[in-house]
Amino acid sequence: MSTTALIGLLAETSIHAGAGQSGGVIDLPIQREAHTAWPVIYGSAVKGALRALAEERQAPWLKVVFGPETNNASDHAGALLVGDARLLLLPVRSLTGHFKWVTCPALLQRFTADAARLGLDGLDSATIPKVPNHQTVLLPEPTGDALYLEEFRLRTQPADFTAIIPVLARLMGRPDAETALRKQLALVDDDRFNHLAQFATPVNAHVCIDNRTKTVKPGALWYEESLPPDTLLYVTLHALRTRQKEGTTSAEDILAHVTDDLFGQRPYLQLGGNETVGMGWCKVSVQRGGD
Repeated sequence: MSTTALIGLLAETSIHAGAGQSGGVIDLPIQREAHTAWPVIYGSAVKGALRALAEERQAPWLKVVFGPETNNASDHAGALLVGDARLLLLPVRSLTGHFKWVTCPALLQRFTADAARLGLDGLDSATIPKVPNHQTVLLPEPTGDALYLEEFRLRTQPADFTAIIPVLARLMGRPDAETALRKQLALVDDDRFNHLAQFATPVNAHVCIDNRTKTVKPGALWYEESLPPDTLLYVTLHALRTRQKEGTTSAEDILAHVTDDLFGQRPYLQLGGNETVGMGWCKVSVQRGGD
């Protein structure tokens, strides 16, 4: 049995994993990597969501997998290593048709390295197409027309995605994933993607209404950033043998508690804030070593 797994998270509603501090004109920005500014959900938030789901299910193995409560944290550590939820496909609106799932070579190379580190099947770096310049977008199916992504007009060029699409489709958990990717996948260069990842995410205005006057309360206006529905993220899991002083649970069983017990019957996870208004729901797809 495997002790490592990749979890694909396909957002079905908007996700707001807050950074906890204001960023410019955005009062509530999302979490981002410091060196790339790409959206991310930190591993601590993902682990917290997994633990909350286990608590909701009243799982008897909760402390074995995730460790004891904070007051007893010195007893032993948890046996599950949870990575960040890293971005793989960003949905971007297109003025020339349906939205596109946009990615770049740097994201695909990093996914390949993550999968190799866990001993899982990922991508061969040689199969990742090279984008010639920042004015070109590579598509699985040639169109011959220019493609508009946000305000950018890009030249289209066909490329071979036959090795990439099946790998991405397995992380999406949709029966029509390969068909959808052939129509909507778009590969841009790293610099172009960096701009889209910073400025193509939704920012919504929120207000607080005074119940008596039915007008906005003074100063009660704020702007909140989120990841849009159809965003594809992935999380790395690495299970270890239990660290309890008494009793032993194998690493294989630790991983199975999460991949099978939590998601075997209902493969959904809620991440981030605003859960009472339906945000943060993701479809979960588990890929283990050997799958």
